[in-house]
Amino acid sequence: MLDHVKLFVSDPAASRAFYEAALEPLGYRVLLDRGGGVVGMGRDRPDLWLAPGERTTVTHLALRADDRATVDAFHAAALAAGGRDNGAPGPRPQYHPTYYGAFVLDPDGVNLEAVCHEPEA
Repeated sequence: MLDHVKLFVSDPAASRAFYEAALEPLGYRVLLDRGGGVVGMGRDRPDLWLAPGERTTVTHLALRADDRATVDAFHAAALAAGGRDNGAPGPRPQYHPTYYGAFVLDPDGVNLEAVCHEPEA
């Protein structure tokens, strides 16, 4: 069971602005600001942390969306916040028959995904 993820970011202010806008459709917001560029984001508890540092590996972070419209909203919000498209919203049957996801690259190149596993309503 996943408890939390910490991403090390090269520009904490830019990454915070990006993640606040991109994840708003998923219900994420900053819940804790520890200062120095360290913030904890989540819906009910901080499960995604951003902290200053050098990115040493490529990361893929997938967050679950409640429905396909939320995946679409995430993708639009992330692009508007300066993310780079890495896969438009759509079905990904190569993963499983009801997989619907969208991918963007954050300011540090993290592959951020929103995914819905529910069939189309």
